[in-house]
Amino acid sequence: MNLQQLATFCTVISEGSMTGAAEKLNLTQPAVSQQIRSLEDELQVSLLVRGVRKVKPSMQGQLLYDYAKKILHLTQQAEVAIHTMANELSGEIKIGTTSAFGLHLVSPVVGLFFKHNSNLNLKLIYGSAEQIIADMKKSAIDMAILPDLKNEYGIQFDRYEERFVMLDEMWFVGATKDASLPETISLKEYSSRPIVQDSAMYPGFRRMLEQKLSQLRVTAKPIFESDNVGTLKRVIETGVGWGYMPAHSIRKQVRTRRLTRVHVDELKYSVNVNLYTLNEPGIKPMSETFYRAIQQQLMN
Repeated sequence: MNLQQLATFCTVISEGSMTGAAEKLNLTQPAVSQQIRSLEDELQVSLLVRGVRKVKPSMQGQLLYDYAKKILHLTQQAEVAIHTMANELSGEIKIGTTSAFGLHLVSPVVGLFFKHNSNLNLKLIYGSAEQIIADMKKSAIDMAILPDLKNEYGIQFDRYEERFVMLDEMWFVGATKDASLPETISLKEYSSRPIVQDSAMYPGFRRMLEQKLSQLRVTAKPIFESDNVGTLKRVIETGVGWGYMPAHSIRKQVRTRRLTRVHVDELKYSVNVNLYTLNEPGIKPMSETFYRAIQQQLMN
């Protein structure tokens, strides 16, 4: 076994399919399958139970998954600690992002920087994408994690370097405990149940959704709207309604069957999420270490 195989295996479990893992890891589906087969051959057990739409771990696979998560987390801690010390990171760094990205990408890794380095002063600034962009215009943010600024907002900043972090999607989800929840719907059925809406949804997705609903003459008025993904998840879990959520924020709930994904074939949307770093020499070492930590976090 090696770390790459363990990371790939964990991603297959978290994504629920070989195809989903391949997309997340930027690999081909055969390459992912080969890594899983190599693991199974080495351990001489079947690690996955393969279904029609999803795969899930076998008993031995679940055991390996639990250990692999711990191993990868320790590897992440070691790598960040080494780079933090080696790069002699110090000073004040301002990181701006939305609450959704902050909760799932930034907050889990912040503590790693202080465990082995007391010379840093990190300021994590939450706001809407528009608020963070306004700060970037004034160069008041050293780093930002946001959806692709050019495609979503029609903005480019010459003073900021752009690095790809991940590909996010919009998933339509409902409460798993709702036995009547369909596996697939057409967009015409979008408002057949109460709608819970993310008011901070990606602008490109909002435009696409509104255009398609208008073409179908479907009127959709949400019963509840918020820009807080944690609140939205809890509301949907109660069975009050269904709605679109950014996939990165609900993968765990879908994997643990607290939420169920409903497939809407007429509407698929994905967007690049990037790390934007102010082009100043003193910030780049921190940016490189921070980027590595985020990439490791995405593997968990």
